[in-house]
Amino acid sequence: MTLTLRRLRLKAVWLLVVPFLWLARPEPALLAAGVMLAALGLALRAWAAGVIHKERELSVGGPYAHTRNPLYLGSFLIGLGVTVAGGRWVFVLAFVAFFAWIYTRTIRSEARHLRDLFGEGYQEYARHVPVFLPRPLPWRRQETPASPGRGAFSLERWRRNREYEALLGVVAGFAFLVVKMLWTAS
Repeated sequence: MTLTLRRLRLKAVWLLVVPFLWLARPEPALLAAGVMLAALGLALRAWAAGVIHKERELSVGGPYAHTRNPLYLGSFLIGLGVTVAGGRWVFVLAFVAFFAWIYTRTIRSEARHLRDLFGEGYQEYARHVPVFLPRPLPWRRQETPASPGRGAFSLERWRRNREYEALLGVVAGFAFLVVKMLWTAS
């Protein structure tokens, strides 16, 4: 992924946070639906972050046996959950459009990088595992001594990948929405 895409993605998110929080109109039912979507996204991101061995080996086990981009799918579910909870459908639509625009480029860039790094192993993986929407049954590649199909979750790996930051951010966002909902209801 180019540094420009990473920077654009992060800056755009922070620029949109303030208007979203200011204009949000959370309601109990939408907040509950949003929490469920975001919790699913957090769980998927946690699972993926606890399995991935960035840059050292091609991750094909765990959630990576269902989708090539479980971290991004988790981020999508989190963003969708937060924007649904905000109660403004314009933000939901804006999020989906922004996500599609940024992440299609990001995913393509990362696929090129992984293809260069892992060669035919990645090509085979890409032929069997969808880019984004998960396949219902996990893909199992033929094991060779040089290509173990790991997929065991490691809490230490989850921590090293700093996935707790996503959890803290989501909790803070929903706490703000709950306070705003209670404040505007009184």
